[in-house]
Amino acid sequence: MTETQILSDVINNSPCVELLKLRNREIIVLFLYKTFYLHREPVLYESLKLELTDYLSSINLENDEENDINVFDSYDEKAYKYIQKWTDKGFLRNYQEESGEVFYELSSYSSKTIDWLIGLKRDEFVGTESKFMNLFGRINELVEFTNEDPAERIKILEQKKQEIEHQIQSLKAGESAMVYEDYQVLPRFREITRTAKELLSDFKEVEDNFKSITKSIYQKRTEEGISKGDILGFTFDSLDNLQSSSQGKSFYAFWDFLMTPSMQDKWDRMVDDLYSSIDSSQIKQDDMFLRNMKSYLYSSGKKVYQANDKMAEKLSRIICENNSSQSAASKKVIQDIQSALLKLSSMNIKPDISLELETLPVISMPLERKLTLDKNDDISYDKVIEIASADIAEALNVDKLFVEHSVDREVLKSRITKSLKRRRQITLKEVVDESGGLEKGLSELFGYISVLRGFKHNINIDRTQIIGFNSEFHKSIVVPEIIILK
Repeated sequence: MTETQILSDVINNSPCVELLKLRNREIIVLFLYKTFYLHREPVLYESLKLELTDYLSSINLENDEENDINVFDSYDEKAYKYIQKWTDKGFLRNYQEESGEVFYELSSYSSKTIDWLIGLKRDEFVGTESKFMNLFGRINELVEFTNEDPAERIKILEQKKQEIEHQIQSLKAGESAMVYEDYQVLPRFREITRTAKELLSDFKEVEDNFKSITKSIYQKRTEEGISKGDILGFTFDSLDNLQSSSQGKSFYAFWDFLMTPSMQDKWDRMVDDLYSSIDSSQIKQDDMFLRNMKSYLYSSGKKVYQANDKMAEKLSRIICENNSSQSAASKKVIQDIQSALLKLSSMNIKPDISLELETLPVISMPLERKLTLDKNDDISYDKVIEIASADIAEALNVDKLFVEHSVDREVLKSRITKSLKRRRQITLKEVVDESGGLEKGLSELFGYISVLRGFKHNINIDRTQIIGFNSEFHKSIVVPEIIILK
C-alpha cells in the first residue's frame, strides 16, 4: 500500500479524522478531555451519563443533527444518544466488570487525537537544542547497538570510558559540574511527558489487538466445516504473530520491566528527584503526569492481560463444548445468528433487536394481596398486654442488642494518609499491620474498605493477602491484594 493510499484510507476511515470532522467537535473533544484524558481512569456508565447530562445542560445544547439529537429530547436522552454514538464510532470503548457494571474509557483513536491537538499548541519557545541533542543521542545509540563488530564496540566503550574518567578527574580537581540551564531543562521535560502520554495510547492498541483476535475466534466459530482443531490452530498462530511482532515484543519487554520491583523503586526515585530539581530551579511547569504514570501504565497493562484472559476463556468454552448437547438444527440457527450479527458489527450497524413472545407472560407473585370485593373481618383484642416489672438491662444477653465497637472512619483515613506520606504506594494489609492490627474485628476491616473510595487504589484479584481480625481465637480472612496509591 502506497503512502497516498494510506493517507486516503486514514482520511476516509479513521475515527481520529471523523472526530475532527464533527460540527460540534469542540464541545465533544473538551468533554472527553476533561472527563477521561485528564484523569486517565475508566468512568462508570451511570456517572458518565450524569456528568454528560449536566455538561449538555450547562452549555444549553439544543440539537445535533449528526448524532440524531433534536431540541425535543431531554438532556438525559441527549446524553444517552451521545454515549451510544461515540461508542459506535470508536471514540469511546466500554467493558463489563464481573459485577456487571459497565465502564467507559477513551479509545486509542481519541487519545491520540487529543495528544496531537495538544502537540499543536504554540510553545513559548522551540527547544531546537534539546531536539537536536535528542536526535543526536538516538542516532549514536542506533549506530552503537547495530554494530556487531566486537573491535568497534570495544572502541566505542573505551571512548565512553575516557569521557567518564575525564569528568571524574575534572570534578576531583574542583571544577563545577555541568548542569542544564532552564532553556535546556523545560523542553526535555515536556518531551519526556509527551512520550509518556503517547505510551498509554500504545497500550490501548495492544489491547485492541487481543480483542480483535477474540472477535476473529467468534467469526471462525460461525463458519461451516471449522473444527475445534482449526480454531485452536488459528488462535495460536494469531497469538504467535502478535507476540513475535515488533509491537508485541516491545510490550512484553516493557511489561516485564514495569513489574520488576527494583525498577519500580528506581523509577519512583528518579521521578521524585526530577520534580525536586525542577522545583528547586523554580522552573514553571504544571504537568504532574509523570508522578502518576506508573499507576496509569499498570492499569492499562492490566487491561491488556484481561483482554488476553477473555480470549483464553472464549477458547476454553469452545474446546469444552459438548456437541451432543445441541441438535444440528439449533446449532446451525445459532451460528447463522452469530454470523449475521458479526457482519452488522463489521459495518458499524447496531441492530434494534427485541424478542416477541407468542403468548402472554405468566407473572406469579405468591405474596401479593389478592384483589377482592369482600370486606376484611375486624379483629378485636380482649387481652391487655401487661407491662413487665423487671428492667430491660436485667434481661439475658441484652448486651448483644447493642454494638460493642464503633468504627471512626476519619481515624482510618488518617492512618492511610499517614502511611502514604512515607511511600508512593502501600497495600491495605501493610496499613493494618502498621496500625497495630484490627482492634475492632471485621467491622474495622470493612471500614477500611469503605473509605478507600477517597483514595486511588487498585485491586489485584490474582494475588491474595491474609488479614487477621481476632487474635484470641486466631481468626483471619483472605482478601484480594488492595494497593493504595498516593
